[in-house]
Amino acid sequence: MSPMALPFTQTQPLSSHLHFPNPITRVVSSSIDLPPPPPSPPPPSTGRREKRRDRIEMGVSSSTSSWRRALGQRFNREGAASFLGVAVTEPHLALSHLSVPDIRWVDWPAIRRLGFRGVVFDKDNTLTTPYSLALWPPLSPSLRLCQASFPGSVAVFSNSAGLKQYDPDGAEAKALEEAIEGIRVVKHEVKKPSGTAEDIERYFGCPASLLVMVGDRVFTDVVYGNKHGFLTILTDPFNLSGEPFIVKQVRKLERLLVNYWRKKGHQPPKHDLLAGAQRCIKVSPL
Repeated sequence: MSPMALPFTQTQPLSSHLHFPNPITRVVSSSIDLPPPPPSPPPPSTGRREKRRDRIEMGVSSSTSSWRRALGQRFNREGAASFLGVAVTEPHLALSHLSVPDIRWVDWPAIRRLGFRGVVFDKDNTLTTPYSLALWPPLSPSLRLCQASFPGSVAVFSNSAGLKQYDPDGAEAKALEEAIEGIRVVKHEVKKPSGTAEDIERYFGCPASLLVMVGDRVFTDVVYGNKHGFLTILTDPFNLSGEPFIVKQVRKLERLLVNYWRKKGHQPPKHDLLAGAQRCIKVSPL
C-alpha cells in the first residue's frame, strides 16, 4: 500500500521558517504547521568570570576584556591632558626629586629616619613586569627591607589593579595583595595623574608630604606625586618586552623632555625633606 500523497509546495530554506543558524534546504508542506524548534540552552552564566579568575590565579592581570585593557594602556586620556598642561605651563611637575635604576638603589631605613611615614609604589615596571601580578624576583630583598622600615605602611597605587575602570570588583587588587605579602592596594576611581590624594592620605593617615611616591612613568607617577606634595622617585623600567609600541614611544618622549627641561634650569617642586633624601640613594644596589 503506497503512502498517502500530500500536496507539496516548492522547495524552501527551512531557516526562513525556523531560524536555524545555518540554512538547511528541506521540502515544506503548505498544509502542515510545523512546531517551533526547541529553545537553545543558555550559555553558562559564570564563564567569563571563571576565565578571569583563572587568569588572575595564573598571575596574569585581567580585570576586563583584553582589548579594553590594552586600549586603556595605550591611551591614557588623563595622561595626555596632563602632558599638554605640564609641557606648556608647569614643566617642573615632570621632574622627579630622585631618580634610580630600580628600588634596590634606595636606602629605605635612611628614608624612614628622615621622618617619612609611608611608601606608595606604582605596579607595572616598578614592582612587577607589565600585566603580571608577581613581584619581579630581583626586587624581593629591597621590598622586604622597605616593608620592615615602614611596617604596615607600604601600598600600591596603580592605573590597573585597584582602578575602578579596570578592576571594578577589586579582584585584581586582592590577587596582587595575596601574591605580594604585606602589600596593600589603594583603590581609586580616577587614573593618575588626575584625581586627588585623598584616598592615599586616608589610608596612611598622614599628609602626602610625608609619603614617598615611586614609579616608572613621568607623566603619570611623577606628575601625580609632585602635584600633591609627595617626595617622588623615578625608576627605570626593567622590562619593555610586554609594553605596547605607543607606550615605548611615549617613554622616549618623556625622557627627551625631562632632559631638555633640566638643561633649561628647571627644578622639581620644593620638598622640605629633599636635602636629606638625596643622601638616601645607594652607590650600589647591594
